[in-house]
Amino acid sequence: MQAEIAGFTLGLSLILAIGAQNAFVLRQGLMRRHVLPVVLTCAVSDAVLIAAGVSGMGALGEAWPWFAPAMRLGGAAFLLWYGARAILSAWRGGSAMEAGDAAQSRMAALLTCLALTWLNPHVYLDTVVLLGAVSSQYDDRLGFGLGAVTASFVFFFALGYGARALAPVFARPRAWQVLDALIGVVMWALAAALLAGA
Repeated sequence: MQAEIAGFTLGLSLILAIGAQNAFVLRQGLMRRHVLPVVLTCAVSDAVLIAAGVSGMGALGEAWPWFAPAMRLGGAAFLLWYGARAILSAWRGGSAMEAGDAAQSRMAALLTCLALTWLNPHVYLDTVVLLGAVSSQYDDRLGFGLGAVTASFVFFFALGYGARALAPVFARPRAWQVLDALIGVVMWALAAALLAGA
């Protein structure tokens, strides 16, 4: 049980930071659009990456030295584009944003979610490298991994469905503009950090 608790605690602490993926899940939850597929996509993606880390796949990064820089540049390009889109929505205001959201299909939401997850090099560092390394300290690596996977499922479902509690605040178009502006700034800051480390 100690390994499961350690995995849950570390997994939750790593995922709590506001990032591109979390901002997207929050926004989908506030709009109540495709919440279940989005949170499942995030949680299952994390589970796959955590399983890779716990099973010792982190060594692959050493075998492919080009992988990390390529992911960093691809992730930065996507975050710059997504951030610009969020800033544009904030600039246009609530009515323009609602029209854009209404046109977003489930497939578009899932593709955006997958890109925000799999094009983010920090996801690999947190799940495959860091959680994989820490799991090696425990005899029950499987328990540690299950704890970390559970943390991901708990967090994403709480974020996606808990966002509904904020719905009264976001009944005002100005609140949506502020959220979109903040999301845009977060995306651009993350992109700058990725490019600085390139």
